[in-house]
Amino acid sequence: MDELIERITQKTGLDQATTRKAIGLILGYLQKEGPQNEVNQLIAALPGAQDAIDEANSGGGGGMMGMIGSLGGGVMALGGQLMGIGVSMGQMQPLGKELFAYGREKAGEDTMGTIMGSIPGLSQFV
Repeated sequence: MDELIERITQKTGLDQATTRKAIGLILGYLQKEGPQNEVNQLIAALPGAQDAIDEANSGGGGGMMGMIGSLGGGVMALGGQLMGIGVSMGQMQPLGKELFAYGREKAGEDTMGTIMGSIPGLSQFV
């Protein structure tokens, strides 16, 4: 997880705590919305991923945008949650690209392709 956090902080300029929470929110979203087998493979391939998900879910949303994000569903709700913890619109795409590139390295192209193909709107972030 540390390697992934480092890569994302370099690409986005986010601090490590925000990056870890953002990773947890995204993976938690995938866990809820994505194909279970592939998402479980991804989480298993990323040591510390489940801990990050649990921490992100227990920490609350973060301000009004987090609250709005928790009300609805889909990728837009995830975007609201990310904004609620301090991730700007301009940081979301590099964050998603780096997370999914790392996922491809660790869990494989087939796993990530299935996850991306199964969630409407996700491709705009990666």
